[in-house]
Amino acid sequence: MRHRVTAAAGRPGVRRWMSRGRCRWMLGSRVQRRPNRETTVYGNECFPYCQRYRTAAKGSTMTLLLPPSIDAVTSGVRQARAMLAWQAQRVGAGIAGHYPVRPRPLATPPPGSGLRPVLGDFGPPGIGYTLQVLADPIAFSQERVRRYGPVQWMGVLGRRAVAVASPEALEAVYLDRAKVLSAQRGWEYLIGPFFRGGLLLRDFDEHLFHRRIMQQAFTRTRLVGYLELTTPRITAGVAGWRPSRNFHAYRAIKQLLLEQATEVFAGAELGRDGARLERAFEDAVRGGQALIRTNMPGGIWARGMRGRRVLEEHFRRELPAKRAGAGADLFSVLCRAKTEEGHTFTDEEIVQHMIFVMMAAHDTSTIATSMLIYELARHPHWQDRLRAESRALGKPALDYADLDRLPALDMAFREVLRMYSPVGQQVRETVADTDLLGHYIPAGTLIMCGSYAMMRSDEYWRDAAVFDPERFAAERREDKSHRFAWAAFGGGAHKCIGMYFGGMTVKAVLHQMLSRYRWSVPDGYRVPLVATTGPTPGDGLPIRLERLSD
Repeated sequence: MRHRVTAAAGRPGVRRWMSRGRCRWMLGSRVQRRPNRETTVYGNECFPYCQRYRTAAKGSTMTLLLPPSIDAVTSGVRQARAMLAWQAQRVGAGIAGHYPVRPRPLATPPPGSGLRPVLGDFGPPGIGYTLQVLADPIAFSQERVRRYGPVQWMGVLGRRAVAVASPEALEAVYLDRAKVLSAQRGWEYLIGPFFRGGLLLRDFDEHLFHRRIMQQAFTRTRLVGYLELTTPRITAGVAGWRPSRNFHAYRAIKQLLLEQATEVFAGAELGRDGARLERAFEDAVRGGQALIRTNMPGGIWARGMRGRRVLEEHFRRELPAKRAGAGADLFSVLCRAKTEEGHTFTDEEIVQHMIFVMMAAHDTSTIATSMLIYELARHPHWQDRLRAESRALGKPALDYADLDRLPALDMAFREVLRMYSPVGQQVRETVADTDLLGHYIPAGTLIMCGSYAMMRSDEYWRDAAVFDPERFAAERREDKSHRFAWAAFGGGAHKCIGMYFGGMTVKAVLHQMLSRYRWSVPDGYRVPLVATTGPTPGDGLPIRLERLSD
């Protein structure tokens, strides 16, 4: 479908964009005078970035070839909205940073315990340091560590929370040897209404019971099958990208991996529900970041709740067919999985797990893949090295055994997870009074483990802000300075169950990209990162994508 836009040459202003009988308005940039010329702007170069394309004729028309679905446009709108929210957060964080505070203890340790109080401050009343955590978590965390040390407390989303930012503190929290730290209670406060019942939102014996059943879906045999199932889709998807000077890589990866996750986990094509499910997942993820945590119409929280309902309805509708079938997708596997004692998941538990696993697998892999693309665009010598490594395999697509034959790609993948941890925080809540590295923490305290900021600290990594995959080479292995210095997948009982699936997915996509394309970004470009589950490109990650000639 073609849509025609009229613009006055040489004049900035507003252009009208027609779509299915509706008008949308967007700000235009100065249009160059190019008489009798029409320009076609293809899918991923379209709204809201059309103002970058300054080609129209005086009194003539400019032709826009829109994406196959209007949903690509609404995706851009949502991304622009997220970018505006991030900019507002940065402004708000700057203002809140001037609020006067003074250190005070979180709680007084019991007499004779020998424990120290956790020092910190709440920040501005009510909101605390929420805006700082969202707007620039690395700089904020590093400033807090300099001021209070690796164990300190602050106000976040109306609650007092202890923030930890050292490998030793992460080890104590993740291993939880005293069994007094609840992941369910910690995450319930943040994302419970949207992902209730997911594996991360279960504790102790119940968590172990569910994890043992779910582990059947992530065995080596299953992973081999998932890769065989999804390789044709990834191959065709990447091959179908159109080279462009302004290819929005994050959007393309997000769509590709949503389709992959739907096929592997749900055993279905996205079909007509695809865009609706994508919006539902995105709204559910963002719901936990709402500052106004109530079901106010039009608010982030309300959109998240609506997204949860959409996902529940979808999986409940598909569940009877999955129970009756013999599919190899995760949805079908969970319907048939049982313990040695014959215990199985209920229908409600299956729906809960599917919502959480789809979110976890899709969102985190999308972030990791996108940020690896970004760093390889900024470091072409590494891109060339990985391309040579992939070509040396002599295969158009990866087999499962090939995943261990790409050491340079593995180092680059680990480095990106260090620099842009897709899950930037792990959260717990104390169910009893306890201590952490000699500090007293009372029951009912929220604990936030800042692995994202910790893995960007020069205290634990050499030149931590620099992309340097060689730090994971055998002769250096900076990650071995402490068992939790590199904690991209968490640790302990709640260590990411899909870590091997995630690595497999990222490597399969990069192998296809390296085999087909070369890409770059302008000198000096720095991607703006907004907060979702982890650092996410706020501008869609525009790259120059070129097809290889040989």
